[in-house]
Amino acid sequence: MKKSLGARTLAYPTPLFLVGTYDRDSRPNIMAAAWAGICCSQPPSIAVSLRKATYTYRSITERGAFTISIPSRAYVRHADYAGIYSGENEDKFASLGLTPVPGEHVDAPYVGEFPMAIELKLIHQIEIGLHTQFIGEIMDVKVDEACLRDDGLPDINKVDPVIFAPVSREYYAVGEFLAKAFSAGKGLRA
Repeated sequence: MKKSLGARTLAYPTPLFLVGTYDRDSRPNIMAAAWAGICCSQPPSIAVSLRKATYTYRSITERGAFTISIPSRAYVRHADYAGIYSGENEDKFASLGLTPVPGEHVDAPYVGEFPMAIELKLIHQIEIGLHTQFIGEIMDVKVDEACLRDDGLPDINKVDPVIFAPVSREYYAVGEFLAKAFSAGKGLRA
């Protein structure tokens, strides 16, 4: 039997992404965001939902671009810090000893030390309620070479991304391999 928990922001897992932007004075900034994910295959796109009160909200609307940097478990404390403090009051890159790398395809920085970065051009902005969903078209995905498999794709265990449990407000690491997608269920019928 399942117990009803009501209408809550509870879905597992959610990512721990760092959204990178430049402000109107071209200062680099990052903020942690978990209300995010792939939202379209063609054009390849990611959606991230932010409150209007955030400094990053203003930067995305002004610049029309952002990045997503994916931290490994080694940077969980850095990522958490980026979600606690506002870039309006400090240079979080400098405070955390991280490197802002200018995007090659968009007007936004990413975190040089993190194993993955995605450059996004803003294509849609949707007011939902407390949050605004920014949909960015993926212009490029960058992965540290040390995190690539022999076939050239990212190895999730080497990227070692952090995931977020929203209601309990806890961070976790990715677990074990279970099965190959789009083949494990073949032939399974009741």
